[in-house]
Amino acid sequence: MIKEATIDDLKQVVDIVMKYREFYGVDKQRIEDIEAFMKSRFENQQSKVFVAISENNEVIGFIQLYPSYSTVSLKPQWVLNDFYVDKNYRKQGYGTKLMEYVKSYFEDSAKGFILVTDKDNATAKSLYDKNGWETGEYDLYTYFYK
Repeated sequence: MIKEATIDDLKQVVDIVMKYREFYGVDKQRIEDIEAFMKSRFENQQSKVFVAISENNEVIGFIQLYPSYSTVSLKPQWVLNDFYVDKNYRKQGYGTKLMEYVKSYFEDSAKGFILVTDKDNATAKSLYDKNGWETGEYDLYTYFYK
């Protein structure tokens, strides 16, 4: 099952976010920090979080999107910033289900979605390609300032 997460799901969202951060090499994690961060996103409505739930009622994946806005189209566009499925549940369709749910959720209200992934992440690229995401056809550069 896929659903939009709420603050009532905070504990399970924090658990899956910890696995996600571990996957990306964050070795020093404090559950209190992640809980405060995610709680703030929920309370201040700064992002949308969608979760995949297993048959055992366990959150096993999530997508987190942050809003951006297009003055040209006069619509929001969403930055898909975080996307993760627990390694024990990969290749079972949960990633596709999450993406389909998100696309359907925003179908009439958003200009579209933006995401960035590592060039070396062949697994993610394959999933995005399979689900209709397009790359390489825009004459744009992506810049990042730290």
